[in-house]
Amino acid sequence: MNKSSFLHSKVLRSNIALFAIVCMIAGFFLSRAMLSMSMMLFGLNGLLGIHPKQWFKEKWWLLGVAWVAMYFISGFWSHDMDYWRTRCEVKLPFLILPIAFAFTAPFSQKQQKIFTLALNCVLLFGVAYSLSFLFSDPEFYIKGYDYSNVLPTLPKGDHIVFSLSMALAVVWNVYFFPYCKDFLLKAFVLTTTLIFIVMLHVLAARTGLAALYLFAIGWCIYAALKKSTRMLGIGLLVGFLIAGFFAAKFVPTLQNRLDHFNYTIVMFKEGNMSGDYSDIGRYMSYDIALKLIKRHPWQGVGAGNMLDSMKGAYDQWHPQLPDKQRLIPHNQFLTVALGCGLPAMLLFIAWVLYPLAEIKRNRTGFFFLILWCMLLVPLMVEPVLEIQFGVFVYLFFTLWLRRIMLNQRAKAGELQEQIT
Repeated sequence: MNKSSFLHSKVLRSNIALFAIVCMIAGFFLSRAMLSMSMMLFGLNGLLGIHPKQWFKEKWWLLGVAWVAMYFISGFWSHDMDYWRTRCEVKLPFLILPIAFAFTAPFSQKQQKIFTLALNCVLLFGVAYSLSFLFSDPEFYIKGYDYSNVLPTLPKGDHIVFSLSMALAVVWNVYFFPYCKDFLLKAFVLTTTLIFIVMLHVLAARTGLAALYLFAIGWCIYAALKKSTRMLGIGLLVGFLIAGFFAAKFVPTLQNRLDHFNYTIVMFKEGNMSGDYSDIGRYMSYDIALKLIKRHPWQGVGAGNMLDSMKGAYDQWHPQLPDKQRLIPHNQFLTVALGCGLPAMLLFIAWVLYPLAEIKRNRTGFFFLILWCMLLVPLMVEPVLEIQFGVFVYLFFTLWLRRIMLNQRAKAGELQEQIT
């Protein structure tokens, strides 16, 4: 194969990868099957022609394989094989996407522009979908926030994943904004970013809001520490905090959400252990999970037995809760330990932390670090990697920005070699 045909092949495979990514984003909102098939296409395209020996050089992927393998192995002491199979199936992207991203050709600025347009357009569709309900009956949906009922969302009503997606899209938009060359693209990216920020406050999903404010504060501090943007960073930080204050006062959905949260704290202090309050329900799931982990520290209860074991423990410690309020622990670290034991949790912690060792002290490194911190939020308060949509959001945004970061580091290394 001559050089030109080789380059053409790399371009072709890069375009196929981008096509698969756009289909993943669309499938995330529209079809689980489309999402799964797009992941498979991306994986096959990325690994085509790559010798398996090369795979084992990817240490982060190997760590992921190790902790996911514990889920599969736990099938030997799981009784509910259907539940075990579901827990394992949603982990398959950990075996495909990281290694496929590692061998996918770098994406050009034009391809990143296409990705940006696709991501923002699909999320705008999701925003329009949710707002259509609010506009159709504002009194009903605003009142629902008094009882922790949020607006309907895509995908499949998962408001936590949707809010997190918008917050992560804000990060990408801010990162990519300096690379927008034409006025229309700049205007589009800026407008959609503002829409997502407003929508996050209207939706009032706390996971997404916490991630957004973590980014906003971190980015403003980052800008304030640089001489060239010090006043801009300070001004943006003050402006964002003021805007957040007024949003809490005048956005009715957010206001009702905060009132419900404050009432939940009062109920908790009064000893009201009721699953009617989501945060109290989380606390009870943590308490029960820790007790079960102490009983089964090395191999866990089995990934297939997690729900049944938790329900049985609720019978012992919180029998007043109805079946629908009996949860697996709303913390991904505890979930891994519960299902597969503390050794699996340690492998999972190592996998979560590993990308931090790859960060360089530059702009892209900062954005990756803040994105990593934002994605730590749902790991602490949700079993986010036990559902397909959560796995996709966590993996995709991490891998997308990590790939750009590593590409820049490789280019810098090549340039340094040429100089020396």
